Amino acid sequence: MKQKASYQRYLNRFGWFCVLPSVVLFGVFMLYPILSSLYYVTRRWKGMSNTFIGLGNFIRMGQDKVFLSALGNNFLFMVVQIPLMVFLALVLAVILNQGIRRFKGAFRLAIFLPAVTSLVVVSVLFRVLLQENGMLNNVLLKARLIAEPIGWLNDAAWAKVTIILAMTWRWTGYNMVFFLVGLQSIDPQIYEAAEVDGASKARQFFTITIPLLVPVILFSVVTSTSGTMQLFDEPNILTWQGGPANATMTAALYIYRQAFFVNADFGYATAMSYVVVLISGIFAFAQMRLLGDRGNK
Repeated sequence: MKQKASYQRYLNRFGWFCVLPSVVLFGVFMLYPILSSLYYVTRRWKGMSNTFIGLGNFIRMGQDKVFLSALGNNFLFMVVQIPLMVFLALVLAVILNQGIRRFKGAFRLAIFLPAVTSLVVVSVLFRVLLQENGMLNNVLLKARLIAEPIGWLNDAAWAKVTIILAMTWRWTGYNMVFFLVGLQSIDPQIYEAAEVDGASKARQFFTITIPLLVPVILFSVVTSTSGTMQLFDEPNILTWQGGPANATMTAALYIYRQAFFVNADFGYATAMSYVVVLISGIFAFAQMRLLGDRGNK
């Protein structure tokens, strides 16, 4: 018995030895930043100097028009882009699952490819296509759909449209994969019974496919909302750090600029991060209650 207990202690110590590097990395790069942020959030922190200001960062945030505008851009992208992307992903998944018999793998790869393409490559591609004398404007002019070139990257309204298009193009294929998995888990006999009852394809889509995919839709919407609230790459690279005139500035990009470029104020940046996390959590909770309740009916 003593030998068995000694061997068990050896296994426990060896197990802790194996997980120790992960625990140390988690503590240094996850736990410590979270705990230290509770200290930074109450201070005006600039370089080696810091001053305790209590809730001053949150008061300043309510008066910061650029930050409030950045949050408004996040909400705009979320309200417009997420429903568009989810709908397109769902339609493409249905078409690939039922409507296409040959070259399914090639079509799936082509649609999913933007999600794994380097953002630098995507940004260069979009900047070339969307210049005032770029390919897209030339095609629209020759087709006489527009009278003059559109300032996709220079006009405030069109720059927002560009960000929405880039996000939709990049992430539709990613969400399509989840819908494909969900569709393949639905029993085909349900559709056969619906056809016998005379239900059209459109009716089957809205009364069978969508209700049975509510858990997948919930997952896609929640993760997309979280990603949109953290949107950074597209406005930073496509529109040169949230231009023109902060028209595409997002909360994450503004936090980054405040922390490392404009004011180098880590306390203010930390306070804004807490607000963004809180908003993301509220949206996720509301979506899970709304769609989750529907999925359980």
